[in-house]
Amino acid sequence: MHETASFVVKPETSPERQAFYERLDRVDTAPLWEVLNRLVLPEPQPNIVPALWQYEEVRALLMEAGRLLTVQEAERRVLVLENPGIRGASQVTQSLYAGLQLIQPGEVAVSHRHTAAALRFIVEGDGGGYTAVDGERTAMRTGDFVLTPSWTFHDHGNLGSVPVIWMDVLDLPIVNMFDTSFAEHHPQETQPVARNDGDALARFGANMAPLEYTPKRPTSPSPVFSYPYSRSREALQHLYANGPADPHHGIKLQYVNPATGGYPMPTIAAFLQLLPKGFAGKAYRSTDSTIYCAVEGRGRTHIGSRTFSWGPRDIFVAPSWQPVSHEAGEDAVLFSASDRAAQKALGLWREETIA
Repeated sequence: MHETASFVVKPETSPERQAFYERLDRVDTAPLWEVLNRLVLPEPQPNIVPALWQYEEVRALLMEAGRLLTVQEAERRVLVLENPGIRGASQVTQSLYAGLQLIQPGEVAVSHRHTAAALRFIVEGDGGGYTAVDGERTAMRTGDFVLTPSWTFHDHGNLGSVPVIWMDVLDLPIVNMFDTSFAEHHPQETQPVARNDGDALARFGANMAPLEYTPKRPTSPSPVFSYPYSRSREALQHLYANGPADPHHGIKLQYVNPATGGYPMPTIAAFLQLLPKGFAGKAYRSTDSTIYCAVEGRGRTHIGSRTFSWGPRDIFVAPSWQPVSHEAGEDAVLFSASDRAAQKALGLWREETIA
C-alpha cells in the first residue's frame, strides 16, 4: 500500500477511554475518531499493485486448461488475472475483474446473461470465432473491441480451425459491492440469430442513427457492440499523420457510444492509443486504476517505482494515482480499460499531469 501522511491523528488512549470503547463494542458501535485516519484519506492508497502478465506464459496455461476440461464443464473457460496485492479477490483492480478466455475450434460457450457488464478485447482471432449479443453475431478478429451490456444474453462460439482468445473485463466488483447481481441461462444453448453480422454497426456506426432513435436513458450502453480494430487503427494513424502526439498519451482515443457521445457502458471506459516510434511520454496520474493490453509493438511503462517491458498481447495494470509514463522503441498500440465512466458519473474522477 502506498503510504501517505494521515489526514487526522488518532487521540491518545487511556484505560478509561479503552473501557468506554469496550462498552461501545457490546452494542455494535464504534468511535469514529479511532478510525477516521483510515476512512478519510488525503490521497488514494490503493491495495492493488502494478503488475504485468506475459501473454505467452499465461497462454500456455490457458491451453492446458483447454485440455483438462471442456467449455461445458467450465461454463466459461477463463484464467482470472488476479492482482498480486489482493490475491483471492478475483479482481485485477479495486473495481474490475479481468481474465483471459479460450474457445477452441468447434466449441460453444452457452448463452446466459447477468447484471455485470462486460467487454471483450480480442487478443487472438481470425474471424472464425464469434460473440452473439441479443440476437446478433459478430466475428471476432485480433484487436476488436466487443461489448456485452448488462443483462443481455450472450454466447460465444468458434466456427474456425484455430483457438480464439480474448481478454474479459467486467464490473463484477462494482455490482457485487452494491449486492445487485442476478444471472440466468437462456432457454437454448445458443440464442436465435435475428440480425446479420454488422447490423448494429451499419445502423449506428456511420455518424448517423435510425430515424427518431432515442436512447432509453442517458447512461444506456452503446447500441453498437462491436468496434473493429481495422477502423480504430486507421483513425489513430490518420490523427498521427495530421497532428502532434500528446506529450503524455501519444495519440489516444476513447471508444464512445455513438448514440450519446458518452462511454460505451455506464461503468467501464475503454481507450486505444498509438505510441509512435521513439515516443518517451511524460508522466501523469489519474484516479481510475487502468488495465492495459499491448496490441502492436514493444515498449516500456513506468508505474510508480516499477518499470515493465511489454510486447504484443502482454497485459499490465496501473493502480490509482500512481505516476504512469510510456516509452516505445517502435510504433506501438495499447488498448486500455478502467472504471473512469463510473467515476465521472459520480463526480469522483481526477487526473494530473506531471512535468
